Amino acid sequence: MKKILFYILLIFGAVAFTYPFFWMISASFAPETEIGKLVFLPSKFLLYSYRQVFAKIPIGRAFLNSLLVSASVTTGVLIFGSMIGYSLSRLRFRGRDLIFYIIIFTMTLPFQITLIPQYILMVKFHWVDTYLALIVPHLMNAFAILIFRQHFQTIPQVLIDAARIDGCNEFQIIFRVLWPNSIPALVTVGIITFMTSWNDVLWPLIVIRDDKLMTMPQLVALFAVGGRAESQLGVKLAAATLLAAPIVLAYLFFQKYFIQSMATTGLKE
Repeated sequence: MKKILFYILLIFGAVAFTYPFFWMISASFAPETEIGKLVFLPSKFLLYSYRQVFAKIPIGRAFLNSLLVSASVTTGVLIFGSMIGYSLSRLRFRGRDLIFYIIIFTMTLPFQITLIPQYILMVKFHWVDTYLALIVPHLMNAFAILIFRQHFQTIPQVLIDAARIDGCNEFQIIFRVLWPNSIPALVTVGIITFMTSWNDVLWPLIVIRDDKLMTMPQLVALFAVGGRAESQLGVKLAAATLLAAPIVLAYLFFQKYFIQSMATTGLKE
């Protein structure tokens, strides 16, 4: 009886979390008159809302901008995060633990605290309305450093020593020895970083004003609240569906590695 109640609770929770998402997708194909009735399946499926999105805003260009920015940020975080995580887990130097604790402390600071100083730096560097303003400030990620440090501590030291005996330098150890043995951690950091960068709205709204450089979340947000949607709920839902689709597809493709990493990468000291 306890197991039955437990599964009923799980099913109820799953439906509560997934129903709004599936309704959004269904409503984006529904006629405008049926959306307000919250009908899960519309009487007929139409592409009108999606055609209106592509006609009103440069959603395709924004998608490419978001893809470029998110891919660049994710690549940089994986490279620099793994390098710093390796140095904090395997190299011995004075102040190593202090540096690690400072990095952990930065995770407690809300983004709004560093928002103004970062914007001033972007202005001083003349990076406003450039891709550099969207990419460079996010290349370092404390969460990625923590995940890599903890994961690298679970890899046997003899593997690293054997690589050194074979003549590998520190960079070769990271990218040719540790990376192939850290696929779950790489995928987890990659998915979370890509998702965070893809969904970022506040920072692009501050540093980007050119329509040609706007990311997809920024353009969709301005489209929904700026009047271009002309109070058409179906068009707003279609834009939101297009925004969410890449993240959902990425998670579905890499979910096995993601779950494996979350289950095996503990906070080991």
